[in-house]
Amino acid sequence: LSDKLYVMCLASKNNKKVTFTCTEKELVGEVPEGRYGHTVNVVHSQSKSMIVIIGGRSYIALGQRTTENWNSVVDCMPHIFLVDPEFGCCTSYALPEFQNGFSFHLSLVQNDVIYIIGGHSLENNIRPPNFYKIKIDLPLGSPAVSCVILSGGISVSSAIMTQTREKEFVVVGGYHSDNQKRMICNTISLDDNKIEIVETEAPEWTPDIKHCKIWFGSDMGNGSILFGIPGDNRQLASDANYFYILKCPVENDQ
Repeated sequence: LSDKLYVMCLASKNNKKVTFTCTEKELVGEVPEGRYGHTVNVVHSQSKSMIVIIGGRSYIALGQRTTENWNSVVDCMPHIFLVDPEFGCCTSYALPEFQNGFSFHLSLVQNDVIYIIGGHSLENNIRPPNFYKIKIDLPLGSPAVSCVILSGGISVSSAIMTQTREKEFVVVGGYHSDNQKRMICNTISLDDNKIEIVETEAPEWTPDIKHCKIWFGSDMGNGSILFGIPGDNRQLASDANYFYILKCPVENDQ
């Protein structure tokens, strides 16, 4: 796994073509190890910005590998990494509220605050209802990072979140356990530094989606989510994937 950081920017856009540029960022300091299943967000505080990396998994350290566990992965240390987007300086923070590593969680950013929801702890193979509020202040000196454990979290990993209103988001998909998909949905509402997660009505899933063991997808923006399922249950083209688009009601629909 690479420990490099790459920054992609929109270079140009016209009716037929969108061009991006990709720049490798040189990192110095407490550089986070290569990982996957983590979140990368950007917070803004006092006219400054900072990249924040939380969670994830990585391969076992080289000095601890044997033939039997060479490709095994472990939870990364439960540290928060701040990366200066201009100079690439990295600093890690160990918070007492983070007792175990986790990955495949949800993150929601509001200015200088990041909310962490759910996730999967590989060491214990559990999906605890994590719900953290992390505040990052960026004064002239060193950043200040604080964390509060909130109540009312949900147990989920690998879910997809889409924005439906200015301060409202919908959580769809993911897993309750290794063998159980999460078929219910939740709405996340933000209001004056308060956040609430409530269960909301789920769509009428198709039989193919209901019976498949694996699903995946991504937020398409504007309340739309792209879902994919393997074609294992179909007689034709079993090695293909089949895709669906879920459209949630958005503010303009009201």
